[in-house]
Amino acid sequence: MTAVPQEKAAQLDAIEESGWGQPYRFLQPHNVAFWVYVLGVGAGAITMLRVFGPGAQFYTPALAGGVVLFGLYLVPWLLLLRHHNRFTAQPAGLLATGFVWGGVAATFWIALPANAALLAIWAKIGGTSFAQAWGAGLTAPINEEFAKAIGLILLIGLAPRLVRSAYDGFIIGAFIGLGFQVFEDILYVYNGATQQYGVDQLGSSLRVFIVRGAAGIVSHALFSAIFCAGLMWVLGRTRGERNVVRGVLTMLMAMFFHFAWDDMGVVSNGGVWAGILPFLIAAVELTALFSVLRHAAQHERTWIRELLTPELATGAVDPPLLDAVSGLHKDRKKYRKHLHSRRKANHRLEAASDLAQEIARANGAESPGVVHTRAELLRLHNKR
Repeated sequence: MTAVPQEKAAQLDAIEESGWGQPYRFLQPHNVAFWVYVLGVGAGAITMLRVFGPGAQFYTPALAGGVVLFGLYLVPWLLLLRHHNRFTAQPAGLLATGFVWGGVAATFWIALPANAALLAIWAKIGGTSFAQAWGAGLTAPINEEFAKAIGLILLIGLAPRLVRSAYDGFIIGAFIGLGFQVFEDILYVYNGATQQYGVDQLGSSLRVFIVRGAAGIVSHALFSAIFCAGLMWVLGRTRGERNVVRGVLTMLMAMFFHFAWDDMGVVSNGGVWAGILPFLIAAVELTALFSVLRHAAQHERTWIRELLTPELATGAVDPPLLDAVSGLHKDRKKYRKHLHSRRKANHRLEAASDLAQEIARANGAESPGVVHTRAELLRLHNKR
């Protein structure tokens, strides 16, 4: 059996609209976005050396401790983001480019000097006490969110076919924010060691890691994922997705979360709220995050469904699997119950995603990769 022309046409349209399967190439000397990226990361790297360089020898234990601890901290984050990067998945190289922008350029080239300048402005407008109380929450959401979002804009310039949907903005934004978060945390480790004049550097690193690591669950990766999804809704780079009102409100929501987190002490005003407010804000932020994720993934779920629908005719994909691989968490849960085996369900879901990726790479044609992956999926279907 072969796919009907309408299903094949929908498949080809999905490949064209999503850009899935397109290669990513970082080195683009004729692209202005490439040189802006290089300038930003290069200037950020120089600033980073100026910050860490003078005391690097004396504060080596603190820096080494910070790098190791937050390097390990990256592992569960990368596994989590890999899980969510499962529809029309972005190439690892593109995500790494975003991570480096967030960690080096956004942190040291833009945010560090911009924050200092805006804090000085708040001090002149409202006085020193006002700037100390409210300055962080009025400064970071502006400078840092837009600094990170510039990375998304540059990635659109570097890979316009790949960065198309709000879901792309969500995933890329999370990686940019994660880069910012990790490098900023290492800076906190260094500053903590200098404030204690080098005493108990490893202990200081561990304390910063515990506090910043726990807070990081609802920090920059979350803010940027929400903000960049909103930015993509404003830009509307895929058919039918542009929604300026939703996009602006989503971006403002991310900035408000950033403000609430940075000025939590002033907002709570001590007392019982000081202990309750962090958990309340975290609960609200996570609820908003999953709501944005669900809305952002709508086009992605449609695309992967259209990519795999012709495979119903080959027997490699059946309707329950198609519903699960293109659906929500509840659909995948239902599929696991349908098979009475979580392991089998996960293997088939992963194989179906691999098949969709091979189809996209082959632009809907029959390639060796498509044939091999289809055969593997058929084998899993026939396996008892």
